[in-house]
This record gives sequence, C-alpha cells and structure tokens, in this order.
Amino acid sequence: MAKFRGAVVVNEDYCKGCELCVEACPQKVLAMSPKVNSKGYHFSMMEAVENCIGCMACGMVCPDACIAVYKVRVEDAA
Repeated sequence: MAKFRGAVVVNEDYCKGCELCVEACPQKVLAMSPKVNSKGYHFSMMEAVENCIGCMACGMVCPDACIAVYKVRVEDAA
C-alpha cells in the first residue's frame, strides 16, 4: 500500500511572519526561519520535514495564501 508524506512550500516573499501556520500545525513541522525576506520579515519554513502528514492546516489559516501543501508518495522500503 502506498504511503504519503506532506510537503509544505512557503512563498517566502509574501510571508509576513504572523506565525499562525506554526501554531496551527498539529505535528509541529513548521518554524520561523532565522533569515528574513525582502520586506524584513522572518518567514515560515519546514523544520521537521519527516513529521508532515499533509493535513493542510497551515495553508488554511494563512491569511496571505502563501502556503501550498502537497502530498508526496513514499515508496515502501520492502
């Protein structure tokens, strides 16, 4: 049976660092980057990549619609 893992892509230039996505993530996948974007905001990034289940909670709470969530098929290691 195929397994899926989530992948979060953040448009760094549009993220204003509100941290709503970080708080909404049930798996604690997201964190704020120490880097800043062109507007001077710390942006969201995937920190615990292996924990993402692709639930899309982060994308639903983002007020600027700068988060896209994908489900990536993971092949069984059998």
